[in-house]
Amino acid sequence: MDQVNATTPATPADDPARAAFAALRTPEGERLLAELRDHDPAQELATATRLRRTHPAELVSAALGQARLRQRAVAKFGAEDAYRMYFTPNGVEQATRTSVATHRAARFAGLGVRSVADLCCGIGGDAVALARAGISVLAVDRDPLTAEVARANAEALGLGALIEVRCADVTEIDTSAYDAVFVDPARRGGRGRIFDPEAYSPPLSWATAAALKAPRAALKIAPGIPHEAIGPEAEAEWISDGGDVKEAVLWYGEGFAPGSFRATLLPSGATLTAPAPLPAPPVGPVGRYLYEPDGAVIRAHLVADIVERCGGRLVDETIAYVTSDVPYSSPYVSGYEITDRLPFGVKKLKALLRERQVGVLTVKKRGSAVEPEELRRRMKLAGPNAATVFLTRVAGAPTMLIGHPLG
Repeated sequence: MDQVNATTPATPADDPARAAFAALRTPEGERLLAELRDHDPAQELATATRLRRTHPAELVSAALGQARLRQRAVAKFGAEDAYRMYFTPNGVEQATRTSVATHRAARFAGLGVRSVADLCCGIGGDAVALARAGISVLAVDRDPLTAEVARANAEALGLGALIEVRCADVTEIDTSAYDAVFVDPARRGGRGRIFDPEAYSPPLSWATAAALKAPRAALKIAPGIPHEAIGPEAEAEWISDGGDVKEAVLWYGEGFAPGSFRATLLPSGATLTAPAPLPAPPVGPVGRYLYEPDGAVIRAHLVADIVERCGGRLVDETIAYVTSDVPYSSPYVSGYEITDRLPFGVKKLKALLRERQVGVLTVKKRGSAVEPEELRRRMKLAGPNAATVFLTRVAGAPTMLIGHPLG
């Protein structure tokens, strides 16, 4: 949450949002939330009208809002936790999904960390994962409502004994008594996502300085951070979950490898590492097989490692598609057998798909401005077969590669 511009009302009664949250935690509010667990958002007006006959209008509005947030949170936290927890709109958006938080907590626990200062804790998702790993947590956020939500979540999940929540400015917290520090700066502002690391709240420079003072530390950052913004003291890890890149983490201190790069794939936990930036991989002609590296591998600049492992090459020096003449299996790539290579052209592709009786087409692209859905619509697909088309560049030329997944 914002560690710069927040102000602290004297009591919850001074702040309508805090007063509404307090009402949700009363027995009446809890019963109302339980009743709304499976409500249909499309019927919200009718639901609100019905509930206002027996409950205060302000409480109904707050409960409906919280019910919507819980439904959104299921994707990150799972239904069992999400329907017991409390959220704010920013909290749902910025919170770490449970799988990623659990992975990070396990790395700390595996190094013997028993206490962590969680700075900019938000609604407490990471604090929960740390506590479930047996680590005691000081969770700090400057926003009073957010801190109350984090405290409520610790209690709701039975972790209150391990999680102390403090409403304070993280820059004023003494972390010297803790085994490790975790910092999750706010990367969203009033105008949306923040891309400049020094515009984070608090800035990346402050977070890095705080991390370097601790015996061990983890700093959560946006996965798109430029590599040149990462100092040599950090081990940089990019994490994907189910094939989607979720975040990057900078690790500091004993047990980590400064200057190294790591890609971790969840839920398998497969990890690819390199001790330093790798040299540019070779580029060559398209072979029989094409490999699409996981996004975490690409973000960590470890595609060259995949090229070396499969004995292949890139199809273009600017495109992260790897090709080889022999099949290669790895958790870090999706593999395809290529049957056709054509210069880009809608008519050519349409004719080929009609000839192959393709009724199901998967469109993937890198280095192409074509919209996959629009292309699929123009193909007028029909037939019992399936195919995958890659819209890309090969040696700088717009190209279509057609094939099917290996295995």
